[in-house]
Order: sequence, then structure tokens, then C-alpha cells
Amino acid sequence: MRLFERLAAVAALAMLTLLHAGCAVAPAGGGREVRTESDQTSAERHARVRLELAAAYFERGQASTALDEVKLALAAKPDLSEAYNLRGLIYASMGETVLAEQSFQRALQLAPQSGNALHNHAWFLCQQRRFDEARPQFDAALAAPGYADGARTLMARGVCRARAGRWGEAEQDLARAFELDPANPAIAFAYAEILYQRGEYERARFYVRRINSQPEQSNAQTLWLAARIERRLGNTAGVESLGRQLRERFPSAPEVVRLQRAQFDD
Repeated sequence: MRLFERLAAVAALAMLTLLHAGCAVAPAGGGREVRTESDQTSAERHARVRLELAAAYFERGQASTALDEVKLALAAKPDLSEAYNLRGLIYASMGETVLAEQSFQRALQLAPQSGNALHNHAWFLCQQRRFDEARPQFDAALAAPGYADGARTLMARGVCRARAGRWGEAEQDLARAFELDPANPAIAFAYAEILYQRGEYERARFYVRRINSQPEQSNAQTLWLAARIERRLGNTAGVESLGRQLRERFPSAPEVVRLQRAQFDD
């Protein structure tokens, strides 16, 4: 698996965070109050339930079933931005790029400052190698009012910049993402990969060791990256130790085949 495929697979960058908070409504007294579930119509509640089901099906890889649930959500509430956002993710996963683009555009028409929709559209554009279009979308997501997932977006923007060959900017984004969420193994892995590609092997070793020191977070990809780093540093014993762990814990992983073939520079 190539660099960006590894990063995308580990990071799970495009999952939708469903927002249940509604917009404010004006009461008779002229003030404003926060809208809660009791203010929702039966159609809105029905749409939200369908959307939650759609997100759950999509997370389990059941794209067609998820799409059916999104259609039911939109039938109940045709102006539900989050439904179009999720529909964009589903269509993108199915390779339906035109329909995905239309869905993201509609989501952003309905909610121009949705950080989640901006992030997901930006990542979709990056996957299509439309880097110049993705950049302002990432920037807008990071600037969106109330957006609380900046670390995820910085990681995605960093991976996208690396894919475009802008390695210095990519490293800056991953460093900032790690500062915001140092416990996130996906960010640590992405940062270590970028550092490895830039020849910063000692620094890359530090971040990947953080992951591999916790067995519940490590996997075949993190062990393989660590082995490649140790090889670059001339640590033969380290390579052998990591290779042994890789073979014992993940015998069917493609990284084991690369290890056996000494394909360290894939």
C-alpha cells in the first residue's frame, strides 16, 4: 500500500459527526432561546432517526443500506444539510464522484459554515487530486464557528499537502494536529509517515514508538513503518524484533509479504 493509501486507511478522515443541535427560534417575548428536541416536528425527529441509522450502516461498510436510510431522511426533511453531507460520503465510497460532488455542494448550500461538510468536501476534492480547490475548503472548515474537530482537519490537510508535494506545509499541519490531539494514534502515524518521507528518521521513530508501545493501538502498518525506520537508522536488531512481532501478530497482513521480500522502500 502506498503512502497516501496507508494514511487514508488509518486516519478514517471522512466520517461524519452528526450534529443534533438545531438553530435558534424566536419566542413570543422577543428574545431567543436554544432549540431542543421538544421543538422538533415529528418529521424532523423521523429524519434524524433515519440519519443516525444511515451513519451506523455506513460506518459498518453497508453503503447501499445507508443510502436507503439517507433517502428516507430526505423524504421526511428535504432541507437536512447533514443528510446531503452523509450522502456525499456514501456516493464517494461507491465511486460515484459526480453524485458525491452534487451532494456536498447541496449540503454547503444549506449550511455554508458547517465544519463537517467543509472538511468532507475538502477531503473528497483531495482524493480527486483537485488540490487547489481543496485548500480553501480545509481553511474554511478550520475557521468555521463552533467547529471542534480542528485536529482531524489539520491532519487531513497535511496529508493532502503531502500528496501535492508540499512536504514542509504538510509537516507543519501534522505537528499542529499532534499538539491539539497527542493521544490520537492516527495523527501520530500520519506525522511519523511524513517525517519518514522527509528523512527525519529519529523524529519519526519517536512518534511511531508512541503508538507501538500500546498494543491496542499498534497494527501491521505501524509495526511496518517502525521496521522501515529502524532499517534507515541501521538498527538491524530492531528490524528483526519488529519483523518478528509483525509475523506473529499479523501473519496474513500484506506488510508481512513485503517484509519477506525485503520491500522496505515501497
